[in-house]
Amino acid sequence: MKLRTFAKIAAAALVTCAFGAAHAAEPVKIGFLVKQAEEPWFQDEWRFAEQAAKDKGFTLIKIGIPNGEKMIAAIDNLAAQKAQGFVICAPDVKLGKAVERAAKRNNMKVISVDDRLLDGAGKPLASVPHMGISGYEIGKQVGAGLAAEIKARGWNPADVGILRIAYDQLPTARERTMGAVDTLKAAGIPAANVIDAPQSKTDTESAFNAANIAYTKQQKFKKWVAVALNDESVMGAVRDAEGRGMRADAMIGIGIGGSKTAQNEFAKPQPTGFFGTVMISPKRHGYETAANLYDWIATNKVPAAETLTAGVLMTRANADKVRAEMGQ
Repeated sequence: MKLRTFAKIAAAALVTCAFGAAHAAEPVKIGFLVKQAEEPWFQDEWRFAEQAAKDKGFTLIKIGIPNGEKMIAAIDNLAAQKAQGFVICAPDVKLGKAVERAAKRNNMKVISVDDRLLDGAGKPLASVPHMGISGYEIGKQVGAGLAAEIKARGWNPADVGILRIAYDQLPTARERTMGAVDTLKAAGIPAANVIDAPQSKTDTESAFNAANIAYTKQQKFKKWVAVALNDESVMGAVRDAEGRGMRADAMIGIGIGGSKTAQNEFAKPQPTGFFGTVMISPKRHGYETAANLYDWIATNKVPAAETLTAGVLMTRANADKVRAEMGQ
């Protein structure tokens, strides 16, 4: 081989290696899309995802997606920013296939968090890795906590109304509330005492409005327990009850999440009707999903198909202890 030809080949090889190294060193960008960015739970998830970004050395792009149109726009926006993947809690789980198509179209990896995406037949979208909770089991923890407190107060179960703040279009929301209701019925509260109060969104205001209608129609109950899919919705039921003169001695609400909403309530000088929350870890849901997605992108380590996290009942009596144990 002539020296000049060898030199050309060597130079080309160096260019190829340099290009490959530059491509390999391309910074990782990850999106974290949530359906209600203003909710404390999602704010906590973002906070812990930012910690993962700092620890792993990637860029995190946070976007709120309150509806399907903005969700698709956000995914395309991530692609324009050269993101390689995203974590998502979709505004509607039935949009699962749309999420998957948008990810494939933009050559991005995707992990769902909190709410499991569904396919066109309403089945869990198995092709997208997921981190969430067992809604029914978490609901049973809520019900067990309420039943124990009813017994501790000496209330007659037959006289207690169960206010179920319902958001049944979201499967995990129905699973959570039905787990609680089934446990309370097993503890002796009659099925006829279960009052459904459908909410239009999953925030405190919509739960307040739903509770207002239910309380007005069911004034025969002087003692209530409230269940819902999250802390914010239980808080709405508690706040409306307070406006009717039902305070901590007549209302027991247990939420789900362990969010700032619950922690702020426990910090008040006097107990309120918001008795407790089954704390699930926003650290795991925020940090681990983001870290797992980074590892998938950077090292092709595919996350587990499904990861379910557990909860712990937290009240004002044990809040500091539980928060410490959960790494908060």
